[in-house]
Amino acid sequence: MEPNATIREEELKNILRESVFSDYDATHILGDVDFAVTYRRENPAQIELFEQEWFLWAESKKGSSHSLIDSFIQLIITIGKAHTHEKHCPPKFLGAFDAEKIAFIEFNHVISIFYQNDFNWNVTPSNHNTKEFKLLKELLKGTLNEHIATFNLKKDEKPLRLFIKKNFRDGGGKGINITKNNYLFVFQRWVEEVKPTIDALWEDIPPTRVVDFFYADLISQNDYTLSSDLAVVLRGDEYKIMEQILKSGRTLFSECKFNDEMKAYRAFWNKYKRPPRQEAIDIILDRRDLLIPHNLRQYQGAFYTPLQWVELSQRYLADELGEDWQQQYYVWDCCAGTGNLLFGLTEPYHIWASTLDHGDVQIMKNRADDSELNLLEKHIFQFDFLNGDFKDLPESLQDVINDPEKRKKLIVYINPPYAEVSTKTVDTEGKRTKKNVNQSMVHTKYQTMLGTAGRELFAQFLIRIYKELTGVILADFSTLKNLQGSAFATFRNSFTPLLKRLYVVPANTFDNVNGQFPIGFFIWDTSTPASFLSIEADVYNRDGEQMAPKHYQAFRKKDYINNFISKYKNDGENAIGFLDGINSNDFQHNNYVYIVNSKSQVANPRGIWINKRNLIPCCIYISVRKVIEATWLNDRDQFLQPTGNWQGDYEFQIDCLIFALFVNNIQSSQGINHWIPFSEQEVEAQDNYLSHTIVDFLNSNITIVNPIAKQISLFDQNQENKEHTIRPIDTLSIEATAVMDAGRELWKYYHKQSNANPNASYYDIRLHFQGTKTTKNGKEQMNSDSTDTVYTTLNNNLRQAMRQLAAHIEPKVYQYGFLK
Repeated sequence: MEPNATIREEELKNILRESVFSDYDATHILGDVDFAVTYRRENPAQIELFEQEWFLWAESKKGSSHSLIDSFIQLIITIGKAHTHEKHCPPKFLGAFDAEKIAFIEFNHVISIFYQNDFNWNVTPSNHNTKEFKLLKELLKGTLNEHIATFNLKKDEKPLRLFIKKNFRDGGGKGINITKNNYLFVFQRWVEEVKPTIDALWEDIPPTRVVDFFYADLISQNDYTLSSDLAVVLRGDEYKIMEQILKSGRTLFSECKFNDEMKAYRAFWNKYKRPPRQEAIDIILDRRDLLIPHNLRQYQGAFYTPLQWVELSQRYLADELGEDWQQQYYVWDCCAGTGNLLFGLTEPYHIWASTLDHGDVQIMKNRADDSELNLLEKHIFQFDFLNGDFKDLPESLQDVINDPEKRKKLIVYINPPYAEVSTKTVDTEGKRTKKNVNQSMVHTKYQTMLGTAGRELFAQFLIRIYKELTGVILADFSTLKNLQGSAFATFRNSFTPLLKRLYVVPANTFDNVNGQFPIGFFIWDTSTPASFLSIEADVYNRDGEQMAPKHYQAFRKKDYINNFISKYKNDGENAIGFLDGINSNDFQHNNYVYIVNSKSQVANPRGIWINKRNLIPCCIYISVRKVIEATWLNDRDQFLQPTGNWQGDYEFQIDCLIFALFVNNIQSSQGINHWIPFSEQEVEAQDNYLSHTIVDFLNSNITIVNPIAKQISLFDQNQENKEHTIRPIDTLSIEATAVMDAGRELWKYYHKQSNANPNASYYDIRLHFQGTKTTKNGKEQMNSDSTDTVYTTLNNNLRQAMRQLAAHIEPKVYQYGFLK
């Protein structure tokens, strides 16, 4: 093989597929990885039985004068950015090639680089000038130079083929070999598939000791005996705990079995082949530091803090404390990860960095040795802030903490982890939730002060700092829950430092955060007690551009909108629907607010029955929560009890009713549809309706006892004003009238269909024209569009009218105090 130096990149790949890798399958597209090699499957059905086993993931370059080191770093960032090594079984080799040369390095030589707690993988891999690219190059340059095997494509064709033949061997169709290259991936799969079936009291087993059960599985078919140095061994269908690893300190030789008769165990070990040699097992045992479940890694380390926000936070500290703040103050990052938040600080004798993970301590020390961080080695240490004793801190830091005057000059500067305890595995933002968050010493000690906020790690960090390091300056990144969240009401009663400054940025600029919500940088003065009331926060978009300021205000539990709607609960008599999702108060939960036919349709109902007497309050509730689009900036804003005189605004009330008619989830297949706003004659229905509730209500004369009609709602009726009548349909705004007109045309078109259901709801009409599809998980889902162009036009007209109605209602949401 002799590719031309000017050959195009895709053509170069094709030449390699046909010549060098002709015995293998090199056609797969694996995310953004340029070139991937696996074995050929004689039986395509085998692909479904086992994980895909990869021999090579490689970076390709056209031309012939590229740096192999740079190509490898670019490939590593590509893999780390997409988490490819976690989604797919890692390859035996990483590679890089151009038209002149090709090089290989075993994956295990670089595996640890992917498990830094707070490295920023969210950079462009092809940009070789980023700080992250240069950092990885510095960290890996020695390893790559030592371990890569390089071949000239023209001169070394024979040794290259021998290298590939010797090293690219598969599991023979009987499962993937567990090797030093893929053992971390296999361990995480084991945690997901086998661990839940082991009938152990996991709350009594430290998360870092979960790996002992994996080891027991790994060697259960090898010649290990009870005299082994393993902490756990598997004999038959029973694990024996050989060391005192349990938190309770129970006696040795505790035992536990499987809760599924080993079905998951057998299925798992049919997919993977245990290492055949003692030497291979020893290699894996030597890397115990990396064998930690993913959720514990997130528990240990804060998300990576982008450098633009690090630099901005230090600018805000300078604005608050003075330009010489680094010389006059001390800094302690007590959840430092690999030290990214401390980048740019210049006074090493004034800085301390601690973290839970020993591996991160070593990385920080290496970064300090390479002048990447201005830290003293003795000021970098391992410490569990939520469980540790301050007596174990370095003496130099204790000297600052124990001196009240020096402590006033200490800045606790942190980006704490954002773990949240939950009974769910994954929360609504895609983050894995944790079950050990509320088991720390801090949670136990301050449980009463924390309240439900204790479910989140960052609140535990804040409360210990405030209560036990009183007087310090606290500078932290966190969500805005601590200012406004209803779950943090108890916490705010106990956490009362003076909030001096705040800026907010989009959360998804932080690594591993996908949600659309704000993260703030707070500067608190813990020496000055002052319950938070309100603040004008600076706002920056993802590009660092400053936007209009944002007002944040604290609220009491009784201020929230769900206290408003709860006044109208009833026993369900003469119900026409059910309003669900009234257990939350902010934008992020608006997707859970909807109207359905019956409470029985909802798995975990948290709502109220709707009848004629509470129809308007329920329509107001769903409308004010739906008319304003959620953005990253308003996502944590709280909906409140109304304070303005909305009771006398009949146009507002009926506009909300009209809006609710077209955003509900009423389905005629789930019961009688009471929500049809048009008469049979108006839409030329083919038969009579089963219910005329809404259409009759809109066209009836309603007796008003100011400030509101009895039939419309239940408000204070002890006013001595005269009674009069209104006809709701006559109170519609121009925008609501346009919605009704557009809806009427759509209903008319639907009722011309031969199989039209006279009781159809808006949902039913959309379902009729759009149809459904089967999702990957086997569920039926409505298509997003229709092939019927008339329907599409009419439905688009209705949607546009709804947007205009929403814009008309929006100012009154603020006018009447539903939002501030």
